[in-house]
Amino acid sequence: MLDVVVAPARALESGTDVPGRVTLVQGGSAATTARWLGRLGARSSLITSVGRDSAGRALVETLRGDGVTPRVVRVAGARTGRIGVLVAADGERSFVADRGAADHLRASWFKGADALHLPVYSLLGEPLGDAGRRGIELAREAGAVVSVDLASIGPLLADGRRSARALIAEVAPDLLFATASEASALLGGRSVDGLLEFAATAVVKRGSKGATVLARVGDGSTRFEVATEHLAASDTTGAGDAFDAGFLVGWFAARAAGRSLPASLQRAAVAGHRAATRQLSTPRPELPLG
Repeated sequence: MLDVVVAPARALESGTDVPGRVTLVQGGSAATTARWLGRLGARSSLITSVGRDSAGRALVETLRGDGVTPRVVRVAGARTGRIGVLVAADGERSFVADRGAADHLRASWFKGADALHLPVYSLLGEPLGDAGRRGIELAREAGAVVSVDLASIGPLLADGRRSARALIAEVAPDLLFATASEASALLGGRSVDGLLEFAATAVVKRGSKGATVLARVGDGSTRFEVATEHLAASDTTGAGDAFDAGFLVGWFAARAAGRSLPASLQRAAVAGHRAATRQLSTPRPELPLG
């Protein structure tokens, strides 16, 4: 996705203009996670669809620059998806989605995959949602771990909470990522421990307050908090996606080293925070559209 980031220097005023900065940068939840997986040394591929336009070409080349292998469907007659990102003074974002070619994904590549990660967007609508669910089937046939990020309350609850719960229950991810507000939206305000009804492991991302990690253990469960340092940021876009990448890399590394489940999850959460910090402290360069 192409992010059109609008960062006003002061509060917006109706009917007139204010100074600020407007930039065109690489975006997309799945793409950001794939890029950070690549930057952290994992073998990473992004399955995506873009338009046959300059934005699509530039986004794909940017991925390659981060060591990601793009598996791309180029859609004729649809432009590359765009997200309008309005950044408030405290770094919080609001979005306007024009998904374009992103919703036309039909093909998938899964040979040799250890994990398949999907933002919830990839499970919604047609044909994208069909492709996402088929991707999960192929990934599971290959023995891959499936992780899902709830990503955004609006799309998640577009058809109601019951439908959202049924979707996540059907997918039954091995690992579920959510912010505190997304978890509350899915669970109807119940304790975040309820996420373990949908996944064997769940991570609630709380920004500067750290993360809550939950996991099924035998007939019971475990829950612990992992703290992080507060970092002032002018734009928090992509931090949660970077966290997902860091967590996955840390989790696989700890498991490969033979560490216990609690130790693996602890190390994974710390790695997630480190990746999110790098995303927050790394300026996003203007996308070259020439």
